[in-house]
Amino acid sequence: MDAALTAEQHEIRRTLRDLLARHGGPGAIPAAVGTAEGYDPALWRRLAGDLGLPGLALAEEYGGAGCTATELALACEETGRALLPSPLLATAALAAPLIAALGTPDQRAALLPRIADGTLTAALAVPGGSLATALGLTGDNRDGAWAGGGRAGGIQAHGEGGERRLYGEADRVLDGHSVGLLLVAAHAGGYPRSRTQLFLVAGDAPGLTRTRLTALDETRPLARLELRDTPAEPLGADDTADAAAALAAAGRTAAAILAAEAVGTAASALERTVEYVKAREQFGRAVGSFQAVKHRLADLYVRVEAARSAAYHAARDPESGPLALAQALEAARITTGEAVQLHGGIGFTWEHEAHRYLKRAAGDELLFGPVHRLRDHAAERAGLFGPGRMPLAAAHGAGVR
Repeated sequence: MDAALTAEQHEIRRTLRDLLARHGGPGAIPAAVGTAEGYDPALWRRLAGDLGLPGLALAEEYGGAGCTATELALACEETGRALLPSPLLATAALAAPLIAALGTPDQRAALLPRIADGTLTAALAVPGGSLATALGLTGDNRDGAWAGGGRAGGIQAHGEGGERRLYGEADRVLDGHSVGLLLVAAHAGGYPRSRTQLFLVAGDAPGLTRTRLTALDETRPLARLELRDTPAEPLGADDTADAAAALAAAGRTAAAILAAEAVGTAASALERTVEYVKAREQFGRAVGSFQAVKHRLADLYVRVEAARSAAYHAARDPESGPLALAQALEAARITTGEAVQLHGGIGFTWEHEAHRYLKRAAGDELLFGPVHRLRDHAAERAGLFGPGRMPLAAAHGAGVR
């Protein structure tokens, strides 16, 4: 797959890998996640100011680099390798594309340049913590059930015109405790004209309470939001804008970027395991010299490389994003699990790096999967299920294999 990358893309990978290696170390992750932001603010300023990561896929007119999703996927593969805690994914892969797609010219001009230079971070907040469904990855997001609905439930928007008031709660919001801007999915129009819309909410808006949650993967900070009469601005000028379609389109591209990040996680876990089994001796021989270990590592290598090819294909063709994400999440789960096993007793230590990679893989599948539902919905969208056929998710739930 590397042969298909341009010289500029190779340079993005090399530069970012070198920078993250210089700022890494055993204590780097605990120190970063222990901050109020959940990441290292100084490193984020370097990533944004010197390398322009948040603006890689934004148009030049908004201060971005004018690159494609492939360049952002490359950057996220490297951050996945380092398990870097940062608001890059929430800001550049989830929030910025929605602002670019739905925002008014004034909203884009006011927000996107600040996102591009890293001075503004943003997150997508959906009620119920159903991020994968809201993005159209594991189910149809058009009925709006994931956002609540009817007279109550989810997050409700009241009022008319340019300012609305939001009531409700959102759980498991990625980086929601620290970002400066929230894109909140809410039901508007009351019961008769119920529809899902996106609203802009400032991080310091009155009536907004943000609580950082304890997460399985501490490098992915999650938050619970409570909105009580919180002022909000509709994203876009037209109340009839198809927010569900925009979310699904952004979800397919975000899935490709997430897949690349998961590949980075799996690849780094595999590389670290190879180095360990080369050095660890048993019965007077390196553990890595045993044929059974070699076979396991070879199988993992093939799995990771296949997932990498799928991720970069999806970055160029986002329609295959959910399937690439399923393959990458599965590769990350299996590879990190094997990494813990091949490290032996030390790999089961909660603070060991092998366990950190396992928690990232497990946490990502909880947040953006599960794998069988990603594949199930992709198959349904492709029309693979004819009359009388049982969808994969239903078969899985019924115990059919």
